[in-house]
Amino acid sequence: MTGDSGAELAALVAGASVDVPDFPQPGVVFKDLMPLFADGAVFRQVIDGIVAHHGAGSFDVVAGVEARGFVVAAAIAYATGAGVVPIRKAGKLPRKVLSASYALEYGEATIEVHEDAFIAGQRVLVVDDVLATGGTAAAAMDLVERAGGTVSGFSVLLELGFLPGREKLSPRTVHALLTV
Repeated sequence: MTGDSGAELAALVAGASVDVPDFPQPGVVFKDLMPLFADGAVFRQVIDGIVAHHGAGSFDVVAGVEARGFVVAAAIAYATGAGVVPIRKAGKLPRKVLSASYALEYGEATIEVHEDAFIAGQRVLVVDDVLATGGTAAAAMDLVERAGGTVSGFSVLLELGFLPGREKLSPRTVHALLTV
């Protein structure tokens, strides 16, 4: 097992995720992390690992990317006393938004954040569940910066190392608990 926070956390993520073949379309293997979220002890260790990597004082707010990133972001925010901001799929936020469109490994999507989601210069930890091609992560970090925040870090539970996500985000640092 490989991961940016060591073999123990990588093994926890691997052991608590389930491969779902041909979802959402034929040929795609979906990495289902719901069993990880459902196991309180594993979930706590994963959240603690992300907090330990970045340091609780290194960010003011956590931005989670829809939808599983919301779960991770809320837990990190609660554990550190930070705020939490959702980065949503298009059309889900009620006030004025900033939008970013990007390519997925199997389609296209648009995400949004409230225009006033961050205070100018606020340090933002961006989190999501899986890093694949890097399109979602790049768009999310772009939205944070366009809304006035400063990206202080980026973490995912699982990175698909056979896809170019990490390279697409360079020179930004990627923190992945498990790389497969």
